[in-house]
Amino acid sequence: MFKHIVSYALILSILIMPVSVLAKADKPKLDLNAPSAVLMEAETGKILLEKNKDDRRACASITKVMTLLLVMEAVERGQLKLSDTLTTSEHASSMGGSDIWLEPGEKMKVDDLIKATAVASANDAAVVLAEAISGSEDVFVNEMNKRAKALGMKNTTFKNCNGLDEKGHLTSSNDVAIMSRELIKHKKIFDYTSIWIDELRAGKTQIVNTNKLLKSYDGITGLKTGTTGDAGCCITATAERGGLSLIAVVLGGKSGKERFKDAADLLDYGFANYTVKKLTLPKAATQPVKVEGGMTDTLKLVCRNPGNTVIGKTASERLSSECKIKKDIKAPVDKGDRVGEVNYYLNGEIIKSCPITAGNSVDEMCFGTVLSGIFNSLLEL
Repeated sequence: MFKHIVSYALILSILIMPVSVLAKADKPKLDLNAPSAVLMEAETGKILLEKNKDDRRACASITKVMTLLLVMEAVERGQLKLSDTLTTSEHASSMGGSDIWLEPGEKMKVDDLIKATAVASANDAAVVLAEAISGSEDVFVNEMNKRAKALGMKNTTFKNCNGLDEKGHLTSSNDVAIMSRELIKHKKIFDYTSIWIDELRAGKTQIVNTNKLLKSYDGITGLKTGTTGDAGCCITATAERGGLSLIAVVLGGKSGKERFKDAADLLDYGFANYTVKKLTLPKAATQPVKVEGGMTDTLKLVCRNPGNTVIGKTASERLSSECKIKKDIKAPVDKGDRVGEVNYYLNGEIIKSCPITAGNSVDEMCFGTVLSGIFNSLLEL
């Protein structure tokens, strides 16, 4: 009899267990080897999983993510052209570690230098690009740090543009995810980071990508690996499936094999447990509303496309929206004035807010404006 009572009690406890608890149980705990890691959804920047994300650590050639970001920005604003030919300086040719053995005075096109930096993690090529943009590596590094600060990378200090070990050259897995997200907004970068094997110098130099996930992971698009004595084995890996774009950052791995496994596990976790949901605008957010005391009695409403959000795949996820528009809108109203907002909620917590603005101006009705309107009407007769 006692056993039956215990069994009934166990069944009852499961039935009344909160859905949120069951949902959490659906998501497996991820056992990562690396001391620091982050999984970020690229479109929203939402952190889906993290381990010591703000710990300051060396990051080796992951540094080149920021270098490549500044390079891609220089290309887009026309400061550099992919067809430009750059000349290697003594300083650039003196870099150690991974390189393409550029000689002082050797010339190479920007396109090939970017390829060498992204695919072969060439330290010398990175410096040539840095010098072309800023005049010297030191000035370029200052620009790297300014850009990091502007992006909100609070735990990052760059000392060089290629990631060679240097005292004080530190970042965090969260900061790496932030700059990786910014870099992949420049879709052209995938033309380089997705290359497995290529060549330079008219076939005389072969380069092979240091990101082995390109050969083994479905949906992989990049992005950058790095290995030094101080940093250990690191990677920022980007992948996309079914409209979901993820960034997995691993810092301080003990081996290349370990970092690739951790990165793949992070990406697997993201694709298994999250999905992209398109947010829709309520009809009220774009329907005209009445205006009091105006030369016209209606006001057009404008609300930008809210885009997408990332949500968990569990049954407990509840997405909702609420349209709030000011009551008793009175003239004058200027085009662009904020008159309301659409709030989006996930499980009751706000995740995005989109402003509703006036789509046209409405002048206040007064004797002068009425008289002007009558006069203009008469002129049209």
